[in-house]
Amino acid sequence: MFEDPYRYCNEERAKTEILKPEHLQFAREAATQSFVLLKNDKQTLPLKKTGTVALIGPLANTGSNMPGTWSVNSDLANTSSLLAGMKAALGSNVKVLHSLGSNLLADEAYQKRATMFARDIPRDNRPEEEVIKEAVDIAKQSDVVIAALGEGSEMSGESSSRTNLEIPEVQKRLLQALLKTGKPVVLVLFSGRPLVLNWENENVPAILNVWFGGTEAAKAITDVLFGDVNPSGKLTTTFPQNVGQIPLYYSHKNTGRPLEDGKWFSKFRSNYIDVSNDPLYPFGYGLSYTTFDYSDIKLDKDKFKSGETINASVIVKNTGSREGKEVVQLYIRDLVGSSTRPVKELKHFEKIDLKAGESKTVNFKITVDDLKFFNSELKYVAEPGDFKVFIGTNSRDVKTNQFTLL
Repeated sequence: MFEDPYRYCNEERAKTEILKPEHLQFAREAATQSFVLLKNDKQTLPLKKTGTVALIGPLANTGSNMPGTWSVNSDLANTSSLLAGMKAALGSNVKVLHSLGSNLLADEAYQKRATMFARDIPRDNRPEEEVIKEAVDIAKQSDVVIAALGEGSEMSGESSSRTNLEIPEVQKRLLQALLKTGKPVVLVLFSGRPLVLNWENENVPAILNVWFGGTEAAKAITDVLFGDVNPSGKLTTTFPQNVGQIPLYYSHKNTGRPLEDGKWFSKFRSNYIDVSNDPLYPFGYGLSYTTFDYSDIKLDKDKFKSGETINASVIVKNTGSREGKEVVQLYIRDLVGSSTRPVKELKHFEKIDLKAGESKTVNFKITVDDLKFFNSELKYVAEPGDFKVFIGTNSRDVKTNQFTLL
């Protein structure tokens, strides 16, 4: 370390490595893999590379927001906006119309707090109704509407807490107006945290969460929207129905009065009286342009002891019409422990690629290490007893089996 303390700060090396074509291509591919398709009714996506597209929203024409928070030292000049990136990627095949549609936030002071570090988004100071009308007129001229909405990059991260996790109201009013045109609407959602999307989930045909994808985000978003890449990202966090459910996470402890299976409310049980305990989108969730079917879980044995393994396998079939990637997830629950154990814990996952109609057997080796936890004496142990194993496409939609550690 002392012989070369600035190994990765070599200016000559930086001249040849930063923004190198193959690195930009990798950044583009990595971004496409991170996007999560939250909804896609009636195969609204992917879009066709023909006709006219309306790209509308305060996040449609800002490149500086693409790297997201904690990228203060990024050279923002090298990051294109979704508008510029989409036009470059589509060329003359698709006519792209654009309108701001709304400000990022109605409150100008709030928007200043949410667009620090040169992440400015120009404001339109005309009356809101006039700005929306302009966007609606453009939408009516188009075959499909892409609404680039959500959070600016500095609306999340350090010292950027929010008490309201919905899309800002001024943006939601724009979205409502766009839906009233009768045109197909795709919500390209920028966010740095789980948002509350109940209304959007009920009313918008397609929702693609693109987070903040970095330098090549604009091209990557275009790749996914227009079908060059089939989305395969999964949520690494739980999306609640409302802020009152928070904290909400898949690996919670059981309660003394758990809700009965198949019910969302029962008096004197651990539940709310206004909404179910369920999240809007569970941990591990993410759709594809194709569909996948899971077989029941097959275990090579139902009992084992330390030093041995259990093989858990499922057959996953691509039941759709196009090739796609799927993240197969394995969770385990320790049914009885000396200390309370989570209702599910992610232990293994594997990303597979299946052509249309293709099937693949996915195998997971379960060892005693997968069952260990720190007990009340802070000893890392696996306690004998019964365990459930779950395998599925997310933490909610799973197949189940059971085994015993002797």
